[in-house]
Amino acid sequence: MFMTIEHFKKNWQMESDNTRKIFAALTDQTLNQSVADDHRTLGRMAWHIIQCLPEMANATGLKVEGPGEKAPVPTSADEIKTAYDKAAKSLMDQVTGNWKDETLFEEDNMYGETWARGVTLYILVKHEIHHRGQMTVLMRQAGLKCPGIYGPAKEEWVNYGGQPPEV
Repeated sequence: MFMTIEHFKKNWQMESDNTRKIFAALTDQTLNQSVADDHRTLGRMAWHIIQCLPEMANATGLKVEGPGEKAPVPTSADEIKTAYDKAAKSLMDQVTGNWKDETLFEEDNMYGETWARGVTLYILVKHEIHHRGQMTVLMRQAGLKCPGIYGPAKEEWVNYGGQPPEV
């Protein structure tokens, strides 16, 4: 749970930058990559991340801009990147402009449960991290290089003077 707005701000900046790294590697040609026919595509996964920002935050009374639940997945990686930037900035602006530290302890009905707003923000961030991890698998299947997020990716070890881990 986030206990202060400042803690959320620092964490959100880092995590949204990490999501931008993943989204920056996407191409129009790879958006249809899926692990199986009955699973989300890479584009759909990215779009889901974006759609959840206003969906979850707006349930707390914020007015985060972003695509609605029924908005179709774009066929352009650039459109996905632009939509993410807009929604991520809107979330930051809404939280910092409308909430104080005390607001993080107020509770809302979320998916049939009662969550403190600091919990909602925490879950929103963790949800995004979860789907980024899924995206890296699809990116590798699509032949894309995955950027390092919490450490170097396999291809990045040489930049640090090391060898990729053995497989």
